[in-house]
Amino acid sequence: MIYKPELTEKIIGAAVEVHKVLGPGLLESIYEECLCYELHRLNLSFERQKQIPITYKGIHFDFGYKMDLVVCNKVVVELKCVDLILPIHEAQLLTYLKLSQIQIGLLVNFKSRFLKQGLKRMINTLDSVSP
Repeated sequence: MIYKPELTEKIIGAAVEVHKVLGPGLLESIYEECLCYELHRLNLSFERQKQIPITYKGIHFDFGYKMDLVVCNKVVVELKCVDLILPIHEAQLLTYLKLSQIQIGLLVNFKSRFLKQGLKRMINTLDSVSP
C-alpha cells in the first residue's frame, strides 16, 4: 500500500482536536472514543481494537495483539495516557507494524501537556514477520 503523509496529518489533527477539548489526564478509552468520533467526521475509515493473529512454528493462533486503531488500512495508531513514552511503547508499536505489515504508525500520548510532545511517527523498516 502506498503511504501518503496527508493521512497522518489528518489523524494528528484529529488527535490535537481531542486533546485541545479534553486536555491531558483522562482514561485512554475516552480518548479513543473521541478520536474515533473525529476520524468519522473526517470520513476516514478505521478499525478499533483490531486483532493481529500470530503464527508460531506453523501454528496459527487467532488471539494475539490488539491494535488500538488502524486507519484506512495504512496507519496503526497506538494510544497511551502515560507520564512518559518508554522504549517498550515504541517496541510495541514496531511489533504491531511488523505483524500487520503496515508501514506507518503513530504513537499518541494524551497525558502530555502539549500533544506535540506526546506524538511519535514510526516507520516499519524491518522485514515483516511471515505468516
